[in-house]
Amino acid sequence: MFEVLKIFTRLGLTSFGGPTAHLGYFREEFVTRRKWMTEQEYADLVALCQFMPGPASSQVGMAIGYRRAGYPGMLAAWVGFTMPSVIALVAFALGVAQLGDISGAGWLAGLKAAAVAVVAHAVLGMSRSIVTDRVRAAVALVAFLVVLLVPSPLAQVGAIAAGMLAGVALFARKGAGEAGAAAEDGVGGGAAAAPLAAPAKTGSRAAGAAALAAFAGLLVLLPAAAGAAKSTGLDIFDSFYRSGALVFGGGHVVLPLLEQATVPTGLVDHDTFLAGYGAAQAVPGPLFTFASFLGASAQGVPWWWGAILATVAIFLPAALLVIGVMPFWDRIRSQPAASLALSGANAAVVGILAAALYNPVFTAGITGAGTMAIAAAAFVALQEWKVPAWAVVVAAALAGWAAL
Repeated sequence: MFEVLKIFTRLGLTSFGGPTAHLGYFREEFVTRRKWMTEQEYADLVALCQFMPGPASSQVGMAIGYRRAGYPGMLAAWVGFTMPSVIALVAFALGVAQLGDISGAGWLAGLKAAAVAVVAHAVLGMSRSIVTDRVRAAVALVAFLVVLLVPSPLAQVGAIAAGMLAGVALFARKGAGEAGAAAEDGVGGGAAAAPLAAPAKTGSRAAGAAALAAFAGLLVLLPAAAGAAKSTGLDIFDSFYRSGALVFGGGHVVLPLLEQATVPTGLVDHDTFLAGYGAAQAVPGPLFTFASFLGASAQGVPWWWGAILATVAIFLPAALLVIGVMPFWDRIRSQPAASLALSGANAAVVGILAAALYNPVFTAGITGAGTMAIAAAAFVALQEWKVPAWAVVVAAALAGWAAL
């Protein structure tokens, strides 16, 4: 547990660039460096979390902590990855962090450029191990085009679903022999090219079923309870729980739901909402921690109570889904049909990440020759010199501060 907490806290302090970049940081840390999971196991988790509602990168982090150290590991992963940005945004809400307009800050530009390198490194590495034939390349290309041309969370879910169907329909033609060879080569959905450092923990199925029931039950019961109780605290919990439970894709996609939950209801005013959103762009970790700022700024409750309610509520659906699905996940992914479907889904994930590499990662991170130079140097450091991602991020921030 403490090992998980230490690693995820470092990631929470250095993982800039949004959910796609976070997936790159996770892959570098847990697949490439620590060998906690194979490339295929990681891709399977990414596909699963992309398909579920909630903050995808946070769910992947929770699932990694869960596999490593059970429920305490899952909690440690969430606390370590989330709390640095929660603390920063709550401090901003209280007026402690008076940074002013940081949109043109050189260090922030350097961080965004580093995110380009991290995502490019992850896409290249995953494509080499997952997109191993023409069929998978075609699936990845179609997913790339769909997500690039139709920028919507539903397009991402649809691309993964189509990839799963393509996996079953196209790969099955090659017969069971192909599936067996894929499993041996580490390219099938349930592959394991290298042993885990420790056996993965999966939890009990009874606990999983209870978590799924709680996810659905809270979604139905909280609005009724909030309406009956007339409590500002319960209203906050209900609004942020629904925002976390009903959004696919995470990241910026949750902003309209948060705006509708807070501004029209009078919890925060529009200017405060925009100020917090600007601050959220400058902190590492998941963008969902913007909820912590809104909770601390909410009218009608003490700042600390509002921050706790909003933070717990928006991440609780993701945690319940991870607890609910993981006990069944290894059995599902070991089935031949599921293995073929995951082969297609994983290829689609590579395409989705490649599309995200262009927009929003590249379009936001590369603003001129200076940021392009930082991104190129960061990519070479990751790819050829094997420099840890956190060190690349720090160096890029310093380069941006000094030169931009």
